[in-house]
Order: sequence, then structure tokens, then C-alpha cells
Amino acid sequence: MPRVAIGLEYHGGGYVGWQAQAGLPTIQGVVEAALGRVAAQPVEVTCAGRTDAGVHAVGQVAHFDADALRTPRGWTLGANTNLPADVSVTWAQEVPAEFHARHRAESRTYCYLICNRGVRSALAADRAAVVHRRLDEERMSEAARELLGEHDFSAFRAAECQARTPVRRLHELTVERQGDWIAIQATANAFLHHMVRNIAGLLIAVGCAEAAPAWAREVLESRDRTRGAATAPPGGLYLWSVRYPPAFALPDRPGASWAMIPGLPHFTFLGRPHVMV
Repeated sequence: MPRVAIGLEYHGGGYVGWQAQAGLPTIQGVVEAALGRVAAQPVEVTCAGRTDAGVHAVGQVAHFDADALRTPRGWTLGANTNLPADVSVTWAQEVPAEFHARHRAESRTYCYLICNRGVRSALAADRAAVVHRRLDEERMSEAARELLGEHDFSAFRAAECQARTPVRRLHELTVERQGDWIAIQATANAFLHHMVRNIAGLLIAVGCAEAAPAWAREVLESRDRTRGAATAPPGGLYLWSVRYPPAFALPDRPGASWAMIPGLPHFTFLGRPHVMV
């Protein structure tokens, strides 16, 4: 049975998350329904990262198996014809049977977007967190450096997290400001439930001068979630990209942008190759 990998882009505001739940709107549910119509048979889709309610994706990757033979264009256009406007299949490609969207991923990159000004943004509603107090991005960057490397990230893990181990390797964690906008980029081999939003909450607290940058290391070493900051809201979080072994030759999308938010400036770290540490 052929295996097909797809790229997905979506606005998560109208969904309770990726994972299918009976009677509730989910990304997995609408994608499987759309692909099932194209394949003329039930389709089960597996993704690289199960995003939570309200979380978005620019570069989600998933795979499915189907007896139906369709061209990449056929899968893409057929699925998008049957998908709601806030979910899009951006590419499709047949892959070897050993490809697995989640298990074969080498790293995942998330971006957390903050609108940092005295008034909210109408254009970025549900697409960015709003922080009215002026954030110091240099302090945030200093705190971010304390978290790099392989650690037990229990202090940044949701209570309901089902991961077998809290150890993750955080390859990259950067903070960049462009005018009223701040973007946090995090790349790791994998993430715990709410890990990026909990890190973003801590960096926001440091940026507001509620704590010193060194507090990041204290929270990390405590392995105690109650020692950290409040979880940042979901609307600012984007699954930006997923990295796989080059042998799979999946499409690269370095030109992906924040075009969904009019007037947002270009962040230099988005789209450049990741620095793996």
C-alpha cells in the first residue's frame, strides 16, 4: 500500500487541537475526512507533532497509507477542495514505507509570536500573544541561553504530559524583535506537552523584569513546574517546521512567512538553516 507524506498549514483557533475527538472539531478529523474523499476510502493520518487547541502550523508534516493512486497535485488539490478555509495541504509526496512523520523526525521547530505594545492588534487576533508592558528582548535572550542543551525539562512540562521521559535536547532558542513584534524560535529533537508555551511564559516574565535571566536555570534545575511562570496563551504558537533525514527528500519551505498577519515584519531567523547543537 503506497505511503504519502503531506505538508499542512492551519489556523488552530477553531479547533480543539490536532487529535481526533468524537463530536469535536479537530485538525486530524477534517484532514482525514478530506483525504478520505480523494482516496474513496477511510484514511488515517499520523502527524509529526500533535498541536493543542488554538495552536497553529506553518510546516506540519503528516503521512497516510492508501490504495488509491493519485499524483501529488491530485492529493493536494483534491484535499484542499474538501478542507475548510483555515486548513491547507501545501504539498504531497509518495514516500518509502519506512517513513514515519513522527518517529523519523530529527527535530521540530516552533515559533512563538508576541505583539508587544500598549494596545492589542486587530489583525493579529488569535494569531499572537499580546503583552502590553515593554519587553526587554536582550534579557529574554540571556535567559534563553540558560536552557540550551540536553536537560530534564520537567519544570516546563504540563501535568497531563504522557511522554515517557522529560529529557529533551533543545538545539536552539532565540529571541528577535522587529518593531512591536517579538518572535521566539525553539528547535529541539522533540517537545513535551506545553513545553514551548511554558518556556515562552518564563521568557516573557524575564522580559518584563519580573525575574532575572538566571531564574531560567533555577527553574530548569528545580524540575518543578510550580516554580515556573504562567503558561503563555496558545494563539501565539506555531509549529514552524519539521526536519527529516535528507534521504527522504521532502520539500523544503524556507520561504514560509508570516504573510497571514498583514504588516508583520520579516524575522531574520525564520527560514534560515537551523544550527544544531
